[in-house]
Amino acid sequence: MKVYIDGKYYDEHKACVSVFDHGLLYGDGIFEGIRAYNGRIFKLKEHIDRLFCSAKAILLDLPLSHAEFMQATVAACRKNQIRDGYIRLVVTRGVGTLGLNPLKCKRPVVIIIAGKIQVYPPELYARGMDIITVPTTRNLHSALNPAIKSLNYLNNILAKIEANNSGVEEAVMLNAEGYVAEGTADNLFIVKGDALLTPPLAAGALYGITRQTVMELAGTAGLRVGEPNLTRYDLFNADECFLTGSGAEIMPVVKIDGRMIGNGKPGRWTRRLVADYRNLTNSTGEPI
Repeated sequence: MKVYIDGKYYDEHKACVSVFDHGLLYGDGIFEGIRAYNGRIFKLKEHIDRLFCSAKAILLDLPLSHAEFMQATVAACRKNQIRDGYIRLVVTRGVGTLGLNPLKCKRPVVIIIAGKIQVYPPELYARGMDIITVPTTRNLHSALNPAIKSLNYLNNILAKIEANNSGVEEAVMLNAEGYVAEGTADNLFIVKGDALLTPPLAAGALYGITRQTVMELAGTAGLRVGEPNLTRYDLFNADECFLTGSGAEIMPVVKIDGRMIGNGKPGRWTRRLVADYRNLTNSTGEPI
């Protein structure tokens, strides 16, 4: 694998950043996780759009234009002969001092890793996943807005640890008011009757690219789509439940906190959306 760092490619074993990079020292930076299918990068423009939004939110001046980021991402996939894979695009604040002051960082560092990913074991997609809610709450908007896709993921990691300690792969994170926010790395949906429901962004959910795509597919398929505040009670009494993310795609959920969801198997709307999503990812995107 060849890793792109600031316009040059390095062998994966020699791809390095400075120990004084504020992305390493303080999690000061942003990233995007992007998928490639069938020789095309899925929703690349939307991912770069979100990267620029995150950068603006943390006052990070990006060293490349929108078009240059797209070109560099495509070039990294070509360099690694990626047709089906995962791209991690990272921008750190750059090299600075041991102090917090971001003004000491003179130039951001751009990293593009184009390779493979397996978020969850394949068998889970067929049978569905058990998940739990955890004590760790989602970051407050007034502290670190969850809409910023930053390198500081400790909030999510602590929740992931709690999930793993309970013997499951994923957790539901609630916000400080007790409403459902999202999973540790994925957005969450439920189906109730003829409605597809997902927490609003204001509850602490990330503006997920896959989330938005699924909402559009659901509307086309005839489901009513809503974004109300959801409680654990709503999750327990859902007909279906699933998680979405660029890495995870669409993962069925069949049990939450020991409560069976629906009949304990991936539901018909979940299966329909999985099929529609796969058709879309295999037929659209930026050519590599």
